[in-house]
Amino acid sequence: MREVYLDYSATTPVKKEVLEEMLPYFCEKYGNASSLYTPGLEAKRALDKAREQVASLINASPQEIYFTGCGSESDNWVLNGAAEMLGSKGNHIITTVEEHHAILHTCDHLKKQGFEFTYLPIDENGRIDPAEVEKAITDKTILISVMLVNNEIGTVHPVKKIAEIAHSKGILFHTDAVQGLGNVPIDVKDMGIDLLSMSAHKIYGPKGVGALYMRKGLRLPNLIHGGAQENGRRAGTENVPGIVGFGKAAELAKANFDHHVAHASELRNYLAERIKAEIPYVHINGCMEERHPGNLNVTFEYIEGESILLLLDQFGICVSTGSACSSKSLKPSHVLAALGVSDELIHGTVRFSIGDFTTKDDIDYTVEKLKLVVERLRELSPLGPGKSW
Repeated sequence: MREVYLDYSATTPVKKEVLEEMLPYFCEKYGNASSLYTPGLEAKRALDKAREQVASLINASPQEIYFTGCGSESDNWVLNGAAEMLGSKGNHIITTVEEHHAILHTCDHLKKQGFEFTYLPIDENGRIDPAEVEKAITDKTILISVMLVNNEIGTVHPVKKIAEIAHSKGILFHTDAVQGLGNVPIDVKDMGIDLLSMSAHKIYGPKGVGALYMRKGLRLPNLIHGGAQENGRRAGTENVPGIVGFGKAAELAKANFDHHVAHASELRNYLAERIKAEIPYVHINGCMEERHPGNLNVTFEYIEGESILLLLDQFGICVSTGSACSSKSLKPSHVLAALGVSDELIHGTVRFSIGDFTTKDDIDYTVEKLKLVVERLRELSPLGPGKSW
């Protein structure tokens, strides 16, 4: 069966060049980077190189990059670390209603410890108003955390402006950039970012590897206590093959950035135009400007998004009904709810996400099968134009 993968926001395939870079570190160059003999030193050099590659992608210094197990771990480190480090100065943290659950659930955890939160709203296009950030600040605010790119509707937020507001009040600024890495320009120095979360598997690297950018001069409390790995801040033997893969993926993302953005944007727009022209009763969620280049979030009226997903899968087409991290939940998307979309329409929503290996022929095949699926489901639905219970 033909396979068309349109869920690059959930994960990406490991690129051949990345895998080739990783393979020697499983069996041939298997040293522990903390060992002082030659194989250990070889592993340490590989980690140093990867640190430089990841840092270069966001214009950071290698010493500001700390490897973690994933983007969620990086997010947890920031919120829990800031709470521990700055809790004596205040107990208020500002974030948004549309954050990834790695942020929102950590907020829930910190509430039990007496911390208070302001969740900023988004407008009908999914955007954060920096003026709302400024209004939310109190004399007890210790951290502002706003994602760079939303994982469901692809909105790119004005984090540079928000960081300026935070710094004008002496407040730390963090951004979850897991969806933004490799998809929008990131310059941590120009944007004034103090802390930034990343993940390898969103940029054609391996799963199980992430990183935290921590601005020079900051020292969050240790994430894991133990050995001296990651400059003494995250103990545990490093995943050398995975980190090597992350480094190579970052190098490729930087070199391929302009082509990637142009390619994904062109096919995303083509998909949007065909869906709007050929399938009635659809809505695109979020604005098309200042958006992740490969993201298209579409609501199909009168039918269930999960049914669309399952029937498309029978044609070998892979899409999502929202964030992959919460796709097994029956709860309506908190992001679409924040946009003001009704529960009924939320359940009829599908996220398409395009990547480097997507072709125009893939889009044409998807639209033709999507038309069949939507038509069939609407025939079976008791709802719809001209129908009633």
